[in-house]
Amino acid sequence: MLNKFIGKIILSIVFLVTVFSLNLLAQTPDELMQRANKYYQNNQFEQAIDSYKEILSGGYESGALYYNLGNSYFKTNKLGYSIYCYEKGLKLSPNDEDLLYNLRISNSRTVDKIIELPKLFIISWWEGIVTSLSISSWSVLTLIIFWIFLLSIAGYLFIRKIQIQRAAFFIGSFSLASLIVVSILLFARIGRDASTNFGILQTQIYSAKVTPDSKSNDAFVIHEGIKFVIEDNVNDWAKIRLADGKIGWIQKDVFGQI
Repeated sequence: MLNKFIGKIILSIVFLVTVFSLNLLAQTPDELMQRANKYYQNNQFEQAIDSYKEILSGGYESGALYYNLGNSYFKTNKLGYSIYCYEKGLKLSPNDEDLLYNLRISNSRTVDKIIELPKLFIISWWEGIVTSLSISSWSVLTLIIFWIFLLSIAGYLFIRKIQIQRAAFFIGSFSLASLIVVSILLFARIGRDASTNFGILQTQIYSAKVTPDSKSNDAFVIHEGIKFVIEDNVNDWAKIRLADGKIGWIQKDVFGQI
């Protein structure tokens, strides 16, 4: 009995020491970012890619992280992967000028130059407003306006000075109207992201099929970096729609979903 008890104590000590050692060896996202950036500065782009992906695998995302990873892929001539990263970064930071600029540069180097089907002005205008901020940014803005509305109500009810009550009334009315508009934009952005999935081709060249079958006829040929809408999924195949309206089926392992 005593030997078993001592054995359990020893195993517990070994376990605790192992866990403590692993915690010491584990690097924080900031440390990994610094290491990855150092690899990039030293032109060790493959090592930089591995380090940036290690941060992503830990559940951390940011526009800056995808920007750096996209740049690393661009330096290794992996155009499809770089465009995919810039697009992922823009979902988190829609107005990031560096991401937008590098995405334009990358898109200019793609083979496929597809003319997008024209949209009504009102649709383009609405989509521009909805996508001008990320879901998190719209949420923060909605919360701020909501608190302004609550404070204006409190000021109107509890402060007896006429001037302050008038100011509170006008602020409350304006903030209520703003809250309604911003809430609509927030839910529109959530709905858009939930209903529309985009993909970026990551292989150099691919022949889309008429049906989800590798033996079916070719529908059209596309090249790395092209962006498309994912409309349906069947087993290992995805139905895609190009900007010019063409529809075809491609295998899921050749593209990255934004």
